[in-house]
Amino acid sequence: MNLTSTDILQIFKDTGALMKGHFKLTSGLHSDTYFQCAKVLQYPWEAEKICSLIAEHFKGYDIQLIASPAIGGIVIGYQVASLMHKRSVFTERKNGTMTLRRGFQIQNKENVLIVEDVTTTGGSVKEVMEVVKEQGGIVAGVASMVDRSGGKADFNVPFYSTFQMEVMNYSPEDCPLCKKGIPIAKPGSRK
Repeated sequence: MNLTSTDILQIFKDTGALMKGHFKLTSGLHSDTYFQCAKVLQYPWEAEKICSLIAEHFKGYDIQLIASPAIGGIVIGYQVASLMHKRSVFTERKNGTMTLRRGFQIQNKENVLIVEDVTTTGGSVKEVMEVVKEQGGIVAGVASMVDRSGGKADFNVPFYSTFQMEVMNYSPEDCPLCKKGIPIAKPGSRK
């Protein structure tokens, strides 16, 4: 599949997944741009197009398992795992700590690709990386649909995103949108 960045951006626009306003991100930062990947993922054929880029990118790697953070990464991770014919698990927070639940296990020395929806600071991915390592797995790579860090996210393993866009993020104290009194929205899943 030969999707360009322009094609992917158009999918986000067509599905209403690229949102403008004043948003509080999962990282705690504020932004005027939000990628609501769930709006893309409600169209399985669009999800397959985008996830096939991740599967294609990592096809030469020795990947045995796909792991994703709940909730945003679950559908993407599952789709990538399906395309790569690999097992898929997800992590979720219990009492604020990222963990494996539901009987999921990572085998000792199992090579894991971590798949996320949107990367801003990489905080959720780093939490999943810790879970993988604690279970004895090896983080072989990281992928996301959208890298909104402008390429600044660093995981010390191969990282691939299907779409990269540098978006302004602000600490709450320095947010010009807050200073203008623009109401804030928190569309993400983390409380």
